[in-house]
Amino acid sequence: MIIITVAFLMSTGTIIKSFFLFGWSKKKSKDQSSVSHLRKPFRQLSYEALLKATDRFSSSNVIGKGRFGFVYKGVLQEDGTNVAIKVLDLKHRRASKSFKAECKALRNIRHRNIVKIITCCSSIDFKGNDFKALIYELMANGSLEIWLHSSGQEANNRQGIAQSLTLLQRISIAIDVASALDYLHHNCRKPIVHCDLKPSNILLNNDMTAHVGDFGLARIISGPRKPKVRRSIGVRGTIGYTAPEYGMGREVTVQGDVYSYGILVLEMMTGKRPTDSLFEGGLNLHNYAKTVLPDQVMEIADPKLVHEAQAATINNQIRVRARSHSPRDCLISMIRIGVACSVESPQDRMTISAVLTELHLIRNNLLRNQAHY
Repeated sequence: MIIITVAFLMSTGTIIKSFFLFGWSKKKSKDQSSVSHLRKPFRQLSYEALLKATDRFSSSNVIGKGRFGFVYKGVLQEDGTNVAIKVLDLKHRRASKSFKAECKALRNIRHRNIVKIITCCSSIDFKGNDFKALIYELMANGSLEIWLHSSGQEANNRQGIAQSLTLLQRISIAIDVASALDYLHHNCRKPIVHCDLKPSNILLNNDMTAHVGDFGLARIISGPRKPKVRRSIGVRGTIGYTAPEYGMGREVTVQGDVYSYGILVLEMMTGKRPTDSLFEGGLNLHNYAKTVLPDQVMEIADPKLVHEAQAATINNQIRVRARSHSPRDCLISMIRIGVACSVESPQDRMTISAVLTELHLIRNNLLRNQAHY
C-alpha cells in the first residue's frame, strides 16, 4: 500500500507543513529541505493506524458530524494519545477543498483557544479509495452545542458529561471564543476569517476552556490587514449564523465573523438556536433579543440562567452595594453585546477587540459580586 501523508509538527507551538501536500509530487519542496534540521521527526499516521485507533471507524466512536464527514474519537496505539479524527467524505464535491483550506489555515497559527492539530493524513484505504483525515487533540468535554441543547441523558450517552453551564462559564466561553477571533483577525501574519462560527464548532477541554475548531470554510485574507477577499458564492457558513451580506454575494470579511459571534452569544444567553421555529415572519434572534432590552431580558433568558439569578436573590446573596454587578445586570450586558455584534450593517458592528474589553469587565463585575456571597 502506498501512503501519502501530510504531517504537521507541533514544535514550540508552531505547526509546520512537510512532505507531499494534497497529491503526488516528485519535486523536493522548500519545506522538505528543512526537515533534516529538525530535532524531532514528523508524526506520520497511516490509514491503518487510524483504522486501529477508532476500532475500524466504529459508529460507537462517532463524536460529531459535519457537512464534509464524521469526527471519531480514537486512541493512537503508538503512545496512547487520545485524539479526534475528522474523516472527510470525499464523495462530497467540496470535501477536498475543505481539507486543503483547513490545512492552510491551521499550519501556521497557534493560540490557546484554537483547536490543536496533531497531523493530517492523505492516503488510500484498503479498497483503493482516496482517504483524507485531520487528527486533532481530543477535547474531553465535547462541543458547546451539546452543553447548550442536548438533554442531560443524551449528553451523558454521547460524551460522558453532564449538561449544565453557569452564567460565569458562559461568559468565560464567550471570552475564549472572542480571544481566538481577535487573534485570527488581528494577530496572524495574514488575517483569517473563520466563516462558520457556531456552537458545534466550539470545543471544550477538561477545564472547560473553549477552542474554536473546524476551519474547513476558513479564508486567509490576501494582503496585510485588508478586510476582504474574493467574492463569496451564495451563503458562506451555516444558516442562522451567516452574516446577511454573504447571502447577497458580498465579500468575506472579519465583520462576518463578528456577526456569527453575536448570534452565538445570544444563543448562549437565551438557550435558543437562531433557527428556532419561534423565528418566523421576519422575527430573528437578533430582533427577539433587541426588543426586550433592558427591562424584559429575564423573559427571554435561558431558564437555567434565570433560576441561577433568582436563587442568588432569594438567598439574600446579593448585597445592595453590589447590585450593578448582579447576574441580571451581567445578562443584560451580554445580550447588549450579542445585539451590537449582529446588527445588519457590517460597519456598525462592534470590533472583536472592543468585545473582549467589555467581556472582561462583565466577568470581573460578576466575580466581584460573587465575592460578596
